[in-house]
Amino acid sequence: MRYDPIKDRLGRFFSRRPVLQKLFYGLLNMFFLRAWYVRREIRRLFGAMSEDRPLRMLDAGTGFGQYAYFVARTFPRAEVVAVDVKQDYLDNARRFFDKTPQAAQVTLAYDDLTQLQTEGPFDFILSVDVMEHIEDDRAVFGHFARVMRPGGYVLINTPSDLGGSDVQDESDESFIEEHVRDGYNRDDLEGKLRDAGLEPVRSLYTYGRYGSMAWRMLIKRPILMLGASWAFLIVLPFYYLVALPLGLIFNKLDMRQDNPQGTGLLVIARKPKV
Repeated sequence: MRYDPIKDRLGRFFSRRPVLQKLFYGLLNMFFLRAWYVRREIRRLFGAMSEDRPLRMLDAGTGFGQYAYFVARTFPRAEVVAVDVKQDYLDNARRFFDKTPQAAQVTLAYDDLTQLQTEGPFDFILSVDVMEHIEDDRAVFGHFARVMRPGGYVLINTPSDLGGSDVQDESDESFIEEHVRDGYNRDDLEGKLRDAGLEPVRSLYTYGRYGSMAWRMLIKRPILMLGASWAFLIVLPFYYLVALPLGLIFNKLDMRQDNPQGTGLLVIARKPKV
């Protein structure tokens, strides 16, 4: 499908100026329900881990860098190491951070999570929509456990196996081309984390009934439009005048209920203290 090329093209456009990059981060945080859940859980976990020393976070697969920026801004004493295998993403993020007050807090580096070279220990590891791109997930979880400080947390956000890559039936291709699996089963993901020495402490489905409607309304339909023709950029502002308020309401409703199932999965695990 067209999601990844369009996403990358938009990312390149917004990376031209720091003000545009901040706008881009704001749009990602507003439109994508996963950002609502992830930021909420980060605030909870960092509050639970309050220490006299600065907390260190590994942003494992930083992408555009929006979560590294969020943590650095929200927690001025935090130290963030943001890694990715896409050098162009890292270059764009580095140009942005070099022009922000958070530059001293954030270190950007190329690293392959399956062969992680970045040194710990880390108090918190964040992996947002990354593991569905990696075949050897057990190797990654093993590295997470190795570089995590005892008592530290890891947050994994990923599509679930209940349609997380927007696969409705066998004849429908994944909406996201780069996924190596359509999504995770909750028990399977928790089991792999346990095998790595990390104990799951909180698991929840996201993108339930309301969140899935918001996804189709705020993300999928506009991407399909742009996939057909970039001329739809002229139409999108008018489309969002109607779709955005309703989509944001759906996002809020999704977060306020305990979804019995959903196309997103968020799992938090902890490394036992010695």
